[in-house]
Amino acid sequence: MSNGPAGHATRSTIRPNSETGQGPGVRTFLRTADGIAVDSVYDPGPAVYETGPAGVVFVVAHGFTGDVDRPHVRRVARALAAYGAVVTFSFRGHGASGGRSTVGDREVLDLTAAVDWARGFGHARVVTVGFSMGGSVVLRHAALNPGTVDAVVSVSSPARWYYRGTAPMRRLHWLVTRPSGRLVGRYGFRTRIHHRDWDPVPLSPVEAAARLAPVPLLVVHGDSDGYFPLDHPRMLADAAGEAGELWLEPGMGHAENAAGEELLARIGRWARARTGRGTD
Repeated sequence: MSNGPAGHATRSTIRPNSETGQGPGVRTFLRTADGIAVDSVYDPGPAVYETGPAGVVFVVAHGFTGDVDRPHVRRVARALAAYGAVVTFSFRGHGASGGRSTVGDREVLDLTAAVDWARGFGHARVVTVGFSMGGSVVLRHAALNPGTVDAVVSVSSPARWYYRGTAPMRRLHWLVTRPSGRLVGRYGFRTRIHHRDWDPVPLSPVEAAARLAPVPLLVVHGDSDGYFPLDHPRMLADAAGEAGELWLEPGMGHAENAAGEELLARIGRWARARTGRGTD
């Protein structure tokens, strides 16, 4: 694949919008700065809100082993489309996207391509919304690319790397670090995982959160999250200082599957309020 600018569309198809019924959506492969094809979908959102220069667009970053066609990702897109346009995409190594997953490292390039693409539709306000792995990616993207987003929402994100304090995280480390685990990832979860260790180790989520101000950050975490205990979201919110806001959700588990319709609606309203578009 030839090199090109992040966000460049390698192919594009216009299709009826199956999410909101408000007009045509677009599905395309974007090309990242390092040449990976990223399967991406744009939903223009409902006519009741501005979808042009004054409008808000949400860019949704899914969790590890998700992809743009997973039911829980589509459900998030439908919920947020009530408050603006939505871009969803599959991280590298997931679904139809190319490459192999680096479990949150080079995925920041995938999000950069998606944010650039979203801006290209004319939206003045971009809000990134990430879940679990995607929650760490939206933090690092905003920290490493100042001025490119207007608000960040991080749901069920770790605060620090290499955490193994829960059984689900120990299983995830086996999946990522062992050849047999990577085979399970490929054939059981449709996720192709890179075999190389991080070198260098990327900026940690908590270090990224400390760099976001004045960009508003919403940290969302369930008190029944089986992956990351509550010290993780508290560390993120504390690091963000006055720019950070923390929602600890009673009874909520982990990431997209656990995010209910009411929570997603609150996130949509929060994002519009924090980007100056009101709460209507």
